[in-house]
Amino acid sequence: MRSTFTKLALLALLSAPSSLLFAAPPAALDPAALQVDAATITYHAQLGDTLSVIADQLTGNKSNWVQLAKLNRIGNDRTIPIGTAIIIPVALLPDDPSSAQVAAMSGTIDATGADGRAITIGIGTTLTEGTIINTGSNSFLTLSLPDQSHIAIPSNSQVKLSKLRSARYTKSPRTEISLLKGRVESKVSPLEKNKGRFEVHSPLAVAGVRGTDFRVDLVGDKVMTEVLSGGVAVAKKDKPAALTLRAGQGNITNTKGVGKAVALLSQPEFTGRPQLQERPTLRFTLGPVSGARGYRAQVATDAGLNNVVSEAESDSPEIKINGLDDGKYFVRITALDQAGLQGKPLIAAFTLKARPEPPISIEPKNKSRSENLVFSWAEVSNAQAYHLQVASDAEFSHIIIDEAALNAAQFNAGKLALGTYYWRVATIVDTAGVRDQGPYGDPQGFSLLPALQIPKIADAVDGDLSFRWTGEPGQKFVVEIGHDAGFSSLLLTQDTATPEINVPRPASGTYFIRIKAIDPDGYVSPFSPAQKVYIGSRWVTSDGSPLLNVGGNTQAGY
Repeated sequence: MRSTFTKLALLALLSAPSSLLFAAPPAALDPAALQVDAATITYHAQLGDTLSVIADQLTGNKSNWVQLAKLNRIGNDRTIPIGTAIIIPVALLPDDPSSAQVAAMSGTIDATGADGRAITIGIGTTLTEGTIINTGSNSFLTLSLPDQSHIAIPSNSQVKLSKLRSARYTKSPRTEISLLKGRVESKVSPLEKNKGRFEVHSPLAVAGVRGTDFRVDLVGDKVMTEVLSGGVAVAKKDKPAALTLRAGQGNITNTKGVGKAVALLSQPEFTGRPQLQERPTLRFTLGPVSGARGYRAQVATDAGLNNVVSEAESDSPEIKINGLDDGKYFVRITALDQAGLQGKPLIAAFTLKARPEPPISIEPKNKSRSENLVFSWAEVSNAQAYHLQVASDAEFSHIIIDEAALNAAQFNAGKLALGTYYWRVATIVDTAGVRDQGPYGDPQGFSLLPALQIPKIADAVDGDLSFRWTGEPGQKFVVEIGHDAGFSSLLLTQDTATPEINVPRPASGTYFIRIKAIDPDGYVSPFSPAQKVYIGSRWVTSDGSPLLNVGGNTQAGY
């Protein structure tokens, strides 16, 4: 009886599926039998292997043996020849946790982990699945993924790292970014070969890519997608892809559906030379782009625009940006179409050298009538010296005065020929023992005109004091007559609209006279050189008439 039972048990065991022959766990598969390719792995069957064991250990799901059998055309699970190449597609491979690393940042960044705890962000910080990131005003963050993809999060944005995983063995990325507010810009490494997946989710749409450079912007109740390279499949949330955007295309998805693809605006072009910026406020002037309602600029410290440090928008083709230190930068500028889609970018390198800042120029400006020309400017607190240049042309190709180390905030140039001149000043400071000259201030042009001259006034013994001089149409004048050459004690100050004046005869003595002109444009000339005049005493009759001596006889009325 015992022999019969033993035979029956052995028969049942032999007829059972090969995966149930042993109650003990199967031995681990031999790693040496595994070949990893970009989008598949290939396992070379060993003695005793079954598809269910292979599926369980390599895909994490024993039931996948059915798909493996079909894909590899294996009809009998129990008779797999040793060395048979069993191909397993990446889609069947289990996920392993992945991560993102902070590659660049500036401004205020807040991050919260999947467990709700705050994360201190710094260069090199590792972030895992479930992290929520918030960027503040004028704040920027760039994340690097293991496959060298990059995610740039501009200011005033909120992003969740909803899925950070990779396929086991092939390391194919499986990334899902949720845009909760603002914008996200992605540069994704090619995914076609490794069958990876990268998606940007928003409340309304999903953008799925296969190796591309694209942007997603969440504005109110619409999602704007722009593709610069590769392709992006756009779909409504939880719906099949409805549209594939190619390079140079964009679209808007709203509550009504996925909008059609439109061509992005062309790349802007500079009208000036922005390569050297010499003022703390950056200025980028563009040629107008047809169809543009505005322009957006981002400034970064690297050519890849990963480390963005500032951005600005403008309704006109002139963009201004403040708050940057001197250094070398890159700018990316796009035109915005009527719907708000960004166009193709203009990227250029530039240098900011705005410090030490130039002093504020004082005199001369516009015109001068001085015979002793003095240039003056405001003092700069940390200035070691100043560099003054005076030229006869606005381009400073014909320099007349070049003083490279002036210690004072003025320079007496003496008498120059009449004509038109331009001048500028730069500040020089000592930086760690090195002479550092900043940029020149804006050139100041002026015309050197003839100085105001008073004709020689004869000494007067008789009558009122009367004199005239040469003036220009529209000029007004201020006349001063003083008791001393320094005009510390004035006999009179008089305004006149004509180049002449009559003064009642003053008491006898010596006086000094000077004049300054006020031009129609408001320019006030310096006072003319003072002239001295003597007023002599006189004899008068009882009625006040002067007494004159003619031929030795004193007579009245002459």
